Order: sequence, then structure tokens, then C-alpha cells
Amino acid sequence: MNTQQIVSDILRSVLQIDRPFTATTPLLGAIPEFDSMAVIAILTELENQLGIAISDDEISAEIFENFGQLQQYVDSKLAA
Repeated sequence: MNTQQIVSDILRSVLQIDRPFTATTPLLGAIPEFDSMAVIAILTELENQLGIAISDDEISAEIFENFGQLQQYVDSKLAA
């Protein structure tokens, strides 16, 4: 399974929604379920499922602007 699919599955599970995600799908501020608690849950799931470590000082609203930004962030963490 590729990271794009994993990130999509995590978003669907945490947000409890069933919708497709493309690179331009807006996230933070566009999906009512996407609140601060959801951000924490998503980050936790990303760490658990992908074995990455995310520090607090790395997190910004820009990462959650759209699905493409989040995917790019995850890919950069996996490449590090």
C-alpha cells in the first residue's frame, strides 16, 4: 500500500467521512470534522502506521492546507 492510500485511509477513519482525496482537496477549514483534535489524532496515526516521528515545532497550518500538502509532508518525513 502506498503512502497516499495510507494517508487517505487515516483521514477517512479519523474524520469518519467517506470521500475521495485529491492533491487539491482542501482540509483544514474546509471539512467541519477537521478540528484541532482531529489534527492530533491524524498525526498520531501517521506516526503509528508509518513509523515516523513528528515534533511539535514541525507542525503548521500549511501542512493541512490541502491533501497534497499533507502528502508531501509525509513523503518528506519518510525520506528523512
